[in-house]
Amino acid sequence: MTRFTRLTCAVVAAMLLLPAIASAQPATGTQLRGLLRNSVDSKGAYVGQPVYIDNVASADGSIQGATLRGTVAAVQHAGQGTPGKLQLHFTSLLLQNGRHYYVDGRVTQMNENTKSNALKEAGGAVAGMLVGNAIFKTLFHSSLGGAVGAAGGFLVAKNNKQNMTVPAGSVISVYLASVSLRQS
Repeated sequence: MTRFTRLTCAVVAAMLLLPAIASAQPATGTQLRGLLRNSVDSKGAYVGQPVYIDNVASADGSIQGATLRGTVAAVQHAGQGTPGKLQLHFTSLLLQNGRHYYVDGRVTQMNENTKSNALKEAGGAVAGMLVGNAIFKTLFHSSLGGAVGAAGGFLVAKNNKQNMTVPAGSVISVYLASVSLRQS
């Protein structure tokens, strides 16, 4: 086989494989990972708020550089006894080649940050100690109020939960429960 024939065969083979590679499409059950474009937190988020994941890729490498679009599906603001929570849902996948798919994308993993309550707990214990000491000394002429107040203040502060934040650039994994090609 001549060098020209080998080169021709290689070019033909590449041309035959190129459409198969370029037309790789997502399928139900595909696991995708990408980076959150903008931060979202349970303090200020609202249901319906748009969210985007960029640089989306599949585990097998058939999808690269795609974008997932979705919304905040549920939010729970933090408060007394209630931790902050966020639920994201993705409905659109745009591939690099311009193909657009409707998806049911469910978050399987996301990096979230929750602040520590340690400072609030210490402050609550000190405030409780001062108030408890003042009340017990006034009403009962006893010094036990400081200990009782400190314990009460600590418990109230301990039960005050923090909001959660998913910072921009966080890695998010999404499972595609369904996929359909968007017809233009």
